[in-house]
Amino acid sequence: MRAALLALLLGLALLLPAPLRAEEPCPAAPAQRLSLPATRAALSQGRPVTVIAFGSSSTEGAGATGPERTYPALLEAGLHAALPEAHLTVLNRGRGGEDVTEMMARLERDVIEARPTLVIWQAGANAVLRGMAPEAFIALLEDGIERLRALGVDVVLMDSQRAPRILNAPNFPEFDRAIRDTAARLHIPLFSRAMLMEAWAAAGTPASAMIGPDGLHHNDHGYACLAQALTHAMVDAAGPRRIAGR
Repeated sequence: MRAALLALLLGLALLLPAPLRAEEPCPAAPAQRLSLPATRAALSQGRPVTVIAFGSSSTEGAGATGPERTYPALLEAGLHAALPEAHLTVLNRGRGGEDVTEMMARLERDVIEARPTLVIWQAGANAVLRGMAPEAFIALLEDGIERLRALGVDVVLMDSQRAPRILNAPNFPEFDRAIRDTAARLHIPLFSRAMLMEAWAAAGTPASAMIGPDGLHHNDHGYACLAQALTHAMVDAAGPRRIAGR
């Protein structure tokens, strides 16, 4: 009887979700300066702020163990912790497998209609993997950026992750340079995962600690460290000292 009871309890324990492991600390991240005038003004006036994370699978959260582990969800949690008086929402508008052509087709419906204060636009990885011409990619990206800026929306570009499948693509350096040059030419901030992940590597963090088994997407730890670095950059740009009543 006792043995049967122990076997039953063991079986029930196996059905329960495993406790979450304590997250490992993130490697030191380089400072990345973001200019967010619309976001800063909304925070200082106590107005609601809507942040849209727009992009493909690494925005949607491929490789994360749950929606709460994606970078947009972790970014929202980090911003709420840092800016507790802010009326702030982060919407995840990532869709796996898309390049800039498909993103532009849903820009109005998924982004503009939500009346965002800030759009963080992650793009380039699928264009690299599909062999899209960099010139065509940049032309579409610039069109979308200009549409958003005409509405007074802050735009931040996010470049591609330093993942094996990206790094092995033959035209990867051209896209990397094109995204960086576009941000400079249009005078919009670039949040560089390239810089971030190169700093992680320099600190001795292997790619496998941040990229999942597919060789492309972040794992939970990678998304957490990405969100942490982005939270710090956003708070530095529009931080607590600018919140109304502080």
